[in-house]
Amino acid sequence: MSKRSQSSFMKRQKEIARQERRQDKLARKIERNKQREQATSGRPEGIDPDIAGIVPGPQPLPEDLPE
Repeated sequence: MSKRSQSSFMKRQKEIARQERRQDKLARKIERNKQREQATSGRPEGIDPDIAGIVPGPQPLPEDLPE
């Protein structure tokens, strides 16, 4: 009969380990979401960060351009 209790014990240990991994993953996910929110909170809404600061129209010539 000890074989049966040993397997039950091992199943319970596996289930506990599975629950801990699930909690760790959830905690990492929450932390990632918080960091993502903090990173994007500095940018104004509706402005594409790829084109922010670009001035339309003719651009000034570089000073080191030979004439």
